[in-house]
Formats: sequence, structure tokens, C-alpha cells
Amino acid sequence: MSRSLRRGALAATAIVFSIASLSACGAGNDAQTLGVRPDNAAVTVDDVKIQNALVITQPTAGAAGPAVVSATVFNNGSAPQTLDSITLAGASSPVKLKAAEGTGPITVPAGGSVVIGGEGNASATIENGREAVKDGGVQELVFKLSQTGDVSLQAFVVPANSYFKEYGPTVIPQPPTASPTATATATPGHGGEASHGATPSGEASPTAGH
Repeated sequence: MSRSLRRGALAATAIVFSIASLSACGAGNDAQTLGVRPDNAAVTVDDVKIQNALVITQPTAGAAGPAVVSATVFNNGSAPQTLDSITLAGASSPVKLKAAEGTGPITVPAGGSVVIGGEGNASATIENGREAVKDGGVQELVFKLSQTGDVSLQAFVVPANSYFKEYGPTVIPQPPTASPTATATATPGHGGEASHGATPSGEASPTAGH
């Protein structure tokens, strides 16, 4: 290769690296990149992988109401599995599972996945969530699958704000509405005025003979 060709090749390579570097910087600072949901708890046992596991509570601190478990369950096996239960280790609060469609169990298809949490997806609801978990803590979750058995991991407990709003509880209690206070009113007499029937006391009666 001639000296001039080598110089041209080196110059082209330098331009390609410069463009790639600028593109990487731009991708790292755009709105889509900054809006990526943070990584959360993940675990793999045999053919099952669970990732992005969270316990999501009510959006307002201290508010009563249900919490939910949000996660994605992958099945890399050749046969489907059902998610039989999710339990909170060390807590007595039950977790109610509901498939995205119908009334049957949550099924994780072979070679597929199931999203738990969010509109149109399967759900896992903790009815008395505020009593069972606290924001900012870490809760051990145990997923029981029909073939793999128990799969446990530690999940963060977060309120349904920011990244987690669309995966939070669908039932958000509203504050009670104050009822109007009844006001006592006087009964009007004749002509719309209060009636006077009694004679005022303390006044002297006129004496006959004066």
C-alpha cells in the first residue's frame, strides 16, 4: 500500500471513531436514556429468571390501601409453568394473584415471559400493603412455580411515583368527604316573626286607685 493510501485510511478511521464517540455521548444524555427504568432485583434458578422485582406501595406516604408486587418472570424451559404463589417472607399478608385474562392461574409459557404489574398485565396484590411493608426497605419475596419450586430474592419497597407509577396499585383510596353540618333554625311565628306569648317578668303591674 502506498504512503498516500495509508494516510487516507488512517484519516477515515479517525473520523469514524470521532463520530462514534459523539453519538455515544448524545445517546447518554438524551431524554430516552435518562428515562430508562433503574435496574432492580433479579435472580435465576434452573429455567426460571425473575427480574425487576419490586414491592410498590401507595403514592402518598402513610396512605392506607393495597400494595403490589411488580416483576417479569421468564421461562427458558421447554414446558410452560404456572406461578402458584408469591409470599412475603416474615409477613402474614397474603398476595392475591390474577392472570391478565380470565380467571385461571398465571401461566409462564415455554420460552416466554409474563409481566406482573401495570395496566393489561397479570397482577399480584397485597391487600394490607401499608401494614406489611415500609417504603425504603427491602422485602424478601418467594415466587413458587409449578416445576421450579421456590425462587426467592430481595426486592426494594418503593412508592408508586416517578418510574414506578404505571406499575403501582390500581386501587388508590380517596380521602373521605366531610358531610355538611346541620344548622338549627328558629320556628317563625305569625307574619314571619318569632311569636311572643309570655309576659316579661320583673316589671311592676299598675295598682288600681292611683
